[in-house]
Amino acid sequence: MKLEGPRLTLREAVQADEPRLRAIVATPEVARWWGEVDDFDGMLAVTLDGEVIGAVQYDEEDDPQYRHAGIDIFLAPEHHGRGYGSEAVRTLARWLIGERGHHRLTIDPAAHNAAAIRAYEKVGFRRVGVMRAYERDPATGVFHDGLLMDLLAGELT
Repeated sequence: MKLEGPRLTLREAVQADEPRLRAIVATPEVARWWGEVDDFDGMLAVTLDGEVIGAVQYDEEDDPQYRHAGIDIFLAPEHHGRGYGSEAVRTLARWLIGERGHHRLTIDPAAHNAAAIRAYEKVGFRRVGVMRAYERDPATGVFHDGLLMDLLAGELT
């Protein structure tokens, strides 16, 4: 699979991408949200001019009564704040809605990750609610709140 955005390309991550992706996940700015990643199978490499700058992944709920998809992303710190996160999420969201037929998408950043929340809101995600003590902080081991956000197909910007 290969998805094209205005500046970015999303493609299946391959074994040759693993050292770069591990280096990105090991940076303090990314590790604080992601912790250790066992493997990168099923992820899409986010590339800019052929350079891997991060990864995005999705999961799908196939039960027809609850069918939807979820998205997660990380980018190298030197590429934060440039709109690449929003573009990568938007590019994947368009494919999940247009090609995979999902009517609803979810994303669940840490409730205190203001930069990620702003990036997702630019795509059209809305705040649904706070999930209390949702995930264990990789650095401290303490559970912190997560923010459930969702986007309906017609809200994608």
